[in-house]
Formats: sequence, C-alpha cells, structure tokens
Amino acid sequence: MNLDLNQKAAVLLLSIGQDRAGAILKHMEGKEVQLLGTTMSSLGTITPDMVDIVLEDFITQAKNFKALGANSEDYIKNMLTSALGEEKASSIVKRISLGASNKGMGQLRWLEPRAIADLIRLEHPQIIAIILSLLEVDQAAEVLGYMPQPMQANLMMRIATLESVQPSALRELDDIMDMRLSGSEGIKSSVLGGVDKVASIINFLEGAVSDTLMEEITENDTEMAQQIQDRMFVFEDLGSVDDRSIQGLMREISTDQLLLALRGVDDELKEKIFKNMSRRAAEMLRDDLAASRPAKLSDVEAAQKDILAIAKKLADAGQITLVGTGVGEALV
Repeated sequence: MNLDLNQKAAVLLLSIGQDRAGAILKHMEGKEVQLLGTTMSSLGTITPDMVDIVLEDFITQAKNFKALGANSEDYIKNMLTSALGEEKASSIVKRISLGASNKGMGQLRWLEPRAIADLIRLEHPQIIAIILSLLEVDQAAEVLGYMPQPMQANLMMRIATLESVQPSALRELDDIMDMRLSGSEGIKSSVLGGVDKVASIINFLEGAVSDTLMEEITENDTEMAQQIQDRMFVFEDLGSVDDRSIQGLMREISTDQLLLALRGVDDELKEKIFKNMSRRAAEMLRDDLAASRPAKLSDVEAAQKDILAIAKKLADAGQITLVGTGVGEALV
C-alpha cells in the first residue's frame, strides 16, 4: 500500500476525530484545506491497517523532528535563504513575521471575497489598501471586483505607493477589524504593497475591468501607470518568452486550455506556440482551432489567466523565465 503525503495527511486527520482535526485545519490555508477535503473524499474505505501504518510513520517522523524553539525565526530565515536566495527569502520572512501576529488576517483569508468586501468597504481607503496588500493577489483581485467602481483605481494607486506599514497602523487595523492583529514592537515595518503588487492584482482582473482601471490610473498619474504597465504580464507577452520556457509551459497545460486561450490572439503568437510543439501536436491544434465553435470572451480570458498563473508559478520556481512588456525587464 503506497500513500502519497496528501493521502497520509488525510488518513491522519480522519483518524484523530472531528474536534482535533478541525483544530488543525484552522491553522491551514483555504487551498490546503480544500485539497485535503478532496483527498479524504477520494480515499474510500480506510482499513485499520492503513491507519496503523500512517500513525506509525507519523510517530517516527515526530520523534526525529527537532523542535525549533526560540531560534525558529533564524531557522526559517536560513532555510529559505538557502532555498530561494537572500532577497526573496527576506520578503517571505517579513510576511511570516507579520503573519505570526496576524491572526485576524489569517481568519479573513477564509472568507468569501464578497464577504470581505462587505466587511471593509466603509473603512478608510488606506485601510482597505493595506488589507488588499495582505491578501493573495487572486483573492485581492476578487475582493476589488466587489468594491465600488469609483474606488478601485484609487485603491490600486494607494497600494502602488504603499512601501511599508508601521506597527501603529497594524494596531489601528486590529481595532477596526476587532480581531487579533498584533502590532508587535519587534516588527519595525513590513513591506506590503508597491507597483509589483498592483500589477499582479490587475493581471487577475477581467480584461474590461483592468482596462478601465489602467485608464483611470493613467489620468491621475501617468508615470505610475507606466510603471504598472511595465510590470504587468499579459497573455500576448508569451510571444516574447524564449522557446525553452514556452516548451516548459506547454508541458504543464492541457490542450483544452490552450485551444480556448488561443482564440482571437494574433498569428505571431500562435506560430510561437506551434513551433514549440511536436509537428503532429501542432497540426492537430491547428485543425481544432479551425473547426472549433466561437467561444465567450470571458471563457477565453479565463483560460488565458489560468495559463498565465501556471507560467508565473513556474517562473517563481525558476523553471522558466518571463520577460515583461518593458524592454528586457525581467519579472522574476
């Protein structure tokens, strides 16, 4: 019997009872909970032998695990620096430090985007901007979509100029949210926003919404709009990506995704994709494109955004390189 790590975690949680499992799940991200829930439902019958093997494995690993103790922050920093490099590790450590005292935001990430928008829409725009900066970009984009349209460009501009947040501001946010959002004196300041954050959020918005936002930002601050544009990566920019990276991306996406995403794009980008596929696969894709029925623009944009999300994940892992719309400006 071979179980992968997700299956072992699912068996372990199912074996310890609802209350204990629930207490553990509260400390996990929503995507992780969803993955474990899906794994649990797919396990089928769990035999006593299966439980014994998983528990024995867990106990063995727990005995070998050395508690991090008082030096846990140094351990995490050194581990991330070794794996990711000093610059990227430093950014992540700052977020971890904030998150360790940021129980309120941890709970906020469990809410539906509409619920978050309803909760914060009457707050000061600067407070809303801080909250959006603390969310994952896809969740922040959804929350932004539920905010009043006249506010959206203003919020993006505030995030673009948000370089750091002092503990006093976090304490204010703690009072407003009535949650345990600590303003630890040990945190001098935490980098949250910036132009890169805005570009990432806008990349997740629907095309019409992002176009409107960029027009409004341009009207208010041309230089900032250009900085955001330089850091944005849109589907058409795949045409400037090197062949090896395109090939790496092709291995991670489905033909159905690609077929839908290529609807309406220029021939140059299509040829870029075709030449990085096998001759047979390219011919089949050409035929499918020619024979396929018209698709909704929203479905096409969704497929393109899904592919971009995969591309960015691969780029963050160092497996491919993405080049932005700015001349020679690397996004990763």
